[in-house]
Amino acid sequence: MIRVLIAEDQDMVRAGFRMILDATDGIEVVGEADNGRDAVTKALHLTPDVCLFDIQMPDLDGIAATTLIAGPDVDEPLKVVIITTFDLDEYVYGALQAGAIGFLLKNAGPEVLVAAIRAAANGDSLISPEITTRLLEHLVVPNAPAPTGESPLTDRETDVVACVARGLSNPEVANELHVSVSTVKAHVASSMAKLGARNRVELVIWAYEQQLAG
Repeated sequence: MIRVLIAEDQDMVRAGFRMILDATDGIEVVGEADNGRDAVTKALHLTPDVCLFDIQMPDLDGIAATTLIAGPDVDEPLKVVIITTFDLDEYVYGALQAGAIGFLLKNAGPEVLVAAIRAAANGDSLISPEITTRLLEHLVVPNAPAPTGESPLTDRETDVVACVARGLSNPEVANELHVSVSTVKAHVASSMAKLGARNRVELVIWAYEQQLAG
């Protein structure tokens, strides 16, 4: 059972999220908060598997709240998925820098919401495709020269990261490369460790910079 904490200041929206998640097998909403400070308190007390945080909240916004429970200085970071109506680059980048593992727009739909929660619980990132595209455009220099120097990744790790950069999930990567899902997870984890990447989005950025994504 995936335990989820929802932090959203609009009662109707929060109730909608809860209805969707409570109706989904394998997911349980264990708490709610209507402001960022309460969200942090409940997250530290309940230690949910996934925190679903809105960015625009009173007292403490979603990025600041995420930093306190998932940031670089947190010894045991929690998994945070940010959901918002805003798709501005600074919000996306700020949320990822704060330690968020996923980023969705509120119009993404119930299926994507559930998929993001499950992905986060498994340690994967799910970012709305339109968000990923804009993020890459913002961070990756277009028409950059081919990188020089040796990659720290093995050939198989490079294959896996290239698939991840195309937006494939772990099962899809496993199917394409004819390996087990556990092998894919191991290669993703090893690649992240070697590259110092904190999430799959940073792997994707690296792949684009290395011109592996096509």
